[in-house]
Amino acid sequence: MADAPDFRRLFDAVLSPLLVLTPDFTIVEVNRAYLTATRTERAIVGRPVFDVFPDNPDDPSADGVANLRRSLEAVVATGRTDTMALQRYDIPTDEGGFAERYWSPVNSPVLDADGELSYIIHRVEDVTEFVHVRHVGREQQRVAAEAQMRAEGMEIDLFVRAREIREVNEQLQRANTELDAAGRRLREEQEAKDRFIATLSHELRNPLAAATAATELLALDMPDGHPALSVLERQLGTLVRMSNDLLDGTRAVTGRLELVRERIDVRSVVEGACADIRHLFGHEGRGLDVGVPGEPVIVDGDRLRLAQVLTNLLSNALKYTPPGGRTEVALGVEGGRARLTVRDDGIGFDPAQAEDLFGVFMRAAPAGPDTPEGLGLGLAVARTVVELHGGRISAHSEGPGRGAEFTVALPIADPGAPEPARPVVVRPARRQLSILIVEDNADLALTYRTLLQRQGHHVTAVHTGTDALTATEGRLFDVVLCDLGLPDVDGYTVARTIRTRPHGERLRLIAVSGFSQGTDRTRSRAAGFDAHLAKPLPLNDLIDLLECPDEP
Repeated sequence: MADAPDFRRLFDAVLSPLLVLTPDFTIVEVNRAYLTATRTERAIVGRPVFDVFPDNPDDPSADGVANLRRSLEAVVATGRTDTMALQRYDIPTDEGGFAERYWSPVNSPVLDADGELSYIIHRVEDVTEFVHVRHVGREQQRVAAEAQMRAEGMEIDLFVRAREIREVNEQLQRANTELDAAGRRLREEQEAKDRFIATLSHELRNPLAAATAATELLALDMPDGHPALSVLERQLGTLVRMSNDLLDGTRAVTGRLELVRERIDVRSVVEGACADIRHLFGHEGRGLDVGVPGEPVIVDGDRLRLAQVLTNLLSNALKYTPPGGRTEVALGVEGGRARLTVRDDGIGFDPAQAEDLFGVFMRAAPAGPDTPEGLGLGLAVARTVVELHGGRISAHSEGPGRGAEFTVALPIADPGAPEPARPVVVRPARRQLSILIVEDNADLALTYRTLLQRQGHHVTAVHTGTDALTATEGRLFDVVLCDLGLPDVDGYTVARTIRTRPHGERLRLIAVSGFSQGTDRTRSRAAGFDAHLAKPLPLNDLIDLLECPDEP
């Protein structure tokens, strides 16, 4: 029987660099190949491996110690082999510096009879030359041959790593699948919320439209006015703004606010918005001061949306300014931008809260019995509108009780750009019209009919799409005011059907609906409507539209 081999000699003769460590990472044995590769002596035996091979202190990105420690700890924790990715781990030199080295390490456990970890075999391959060739791009024949031979020697390592990568990719694919499902659920929830908001806004607009029309009817019956009428107008205006903010807040969050741009003088926007809201400031002794420059301040913008921004800021000042307080509106030009400032002496806010005020459903005052009404959407909508115009809006306060200042900066229009031609609208003389109202809200239909009859028009009201089609089949009307959300046949179908009839091209179709987003207006236009008005519809706007048949 042959003598047993001398395993120490075999270990020392192995060509692969090998290092044997205890579970606390102390070097207990090393072979000749390892000493040669690392330019060390057997004196390293008995020392902690990280004392022998520290990170290069001159390389702030050095991570060799951290990566090796992580791998060794994984072997201790799991009792399984850990194959490391290619590592840069510089080694100390005799001159006191460090030599750049790249390694391909594998750490394998050695278990005793009880399955406990006794040692860790640290095997490495010095791949520095291979890395340098790859980095520098020298493809010399001798180096390429050596790299090929080394690559063949690393084939098993690469196979192991490929398997690990495949497992990671499978986990990533499962995670992506779960993420896609979560994203789909989130989109469905977002769409459901948008539908709910749109439906809620529409349902609110019907009773608001009826109440607004009824208030206008009362105003006609009481030309001398009544204290209750001003209360109704003020509170209905608040409800309308809240309903609009609710819908516009959703559009702002989802990025669906739309602009209709034209060259406008911001002075007219400021003067109009302040004139519309000034009577509210007169309540309880509040004051509103407005300052505009003598020269035009021209921007490319949406007149209605910019007026909405200023109205929201003024409403905010009105809510948070105590009786007797004052609000100042100032417009000017600074640094090539229009600068609009709304300053009040109201409750103010913590300066650290400035950015938070523009969040959805955020309010300056804490919730409580004395908190002013509102949804906390006005500033969020204002920021979205301003940013769509390429501008910025900011808030500032010296602290609670010291007032607030909101500043809007908008780009000035290019003075060299041609101003769009403004259509000249010739208003015909007032004439009696035959009008059909199609509205499923009986109160609103009755009020609209009464208001229009007071104007001298002949008015018929029906409450379903079917009745509208029947009425237009046997009688010629000049104008049809039609709701879109009818209980049986929707307004789009009513319009398309009327347009196909022999006299359908001669009458005027006007959609009046709480559904007034861009997609709703596009659909109504495609169905044959000449105009699309949002509820609640002020009587003056309706009368102006009826008297201008050529206006879109």
